[in-house]
Amino acid sequence: MRAFLTILLLAFQAATASFAADADPRAAIAAKIPGVKAEDLKPTPIDGIYELARGTDVAYVSRDGKYAIAGDLYNIASNSNMTEARRRDARLKLLAAVPESEMVVFSPRNPRYTITVFTDLDCQYCRKLHSQIADYNRLGIRVRYLFYPRTGPDTPSWKKADEVWCSADRADALTRAKRGEELPDKTCSGSPVARHFALGREFGLEGTPAMVLPDGEFRAGYVPPEMLVQQLQAAKSGG
Repeated sequence: MRAFLTILLLAFQAATASFAADADPRAAIAAKIPGVKAEDLKPTPIDGIYELARGTDVAYVSRDGKYAIAGDLYNIASNSNMTEARRRDARLKLLAAVPESEMVVFSPRNPRYTITVFTDLDCQYCRKLHSQIADYNRLGIRVRYLFYPRTGPDTPSWKKADEVWCSADRADALTRAKRGEELPDKTCSGSPVARHFALGREFGLEGTPAMVLPDGEFRAGYVPPEMLVQQLQAAKSGG
């Protein structure tokens, strides 16, 4: 969000003088921000304020282009966070573009919930989560893993993620890697690690594990199985 807002501020500083003369303020705003079209700017319930989203980043700009707002917009009457709802939709759309064939999935026979977890094979709490994978599955939680080696490209954690992907049995290899076992030094084409990592950056990951719940809610950190299923039940019932 910080980088996104910086781009907006720089654009607005250069564009302020020209906004008033344009018949469509959205066109004037969009013309000054690379990659943005007028239709990307959505009216909000607040007169003169437009929403601009890039991936899961959401900001607000004024009609005259003089102001940019970084923060959440709430509907007081319904006590709902409109910005977070927008982020959740964006997360789900981004995840929907990732085929499950590019994930490592641990599922019970009849799952009740599906969560997506960005994981680092060397992360302590990622390992703790996976050590209880049977408990998550027993409670009806299906876990889809995406790779997010926090140390970045060309590091041991990234290499391990590639080795897991290049294994004949990826689920077994992931489990062994999280136990600290060494895997055969393998390389292969088509590894999704870089794509997963880029998606995590787009989500604004700052650590692992990081979960995306069925409704698009983003949870940073480890959540014990029993607590997680209670939270999923509450979310499903609207509680």
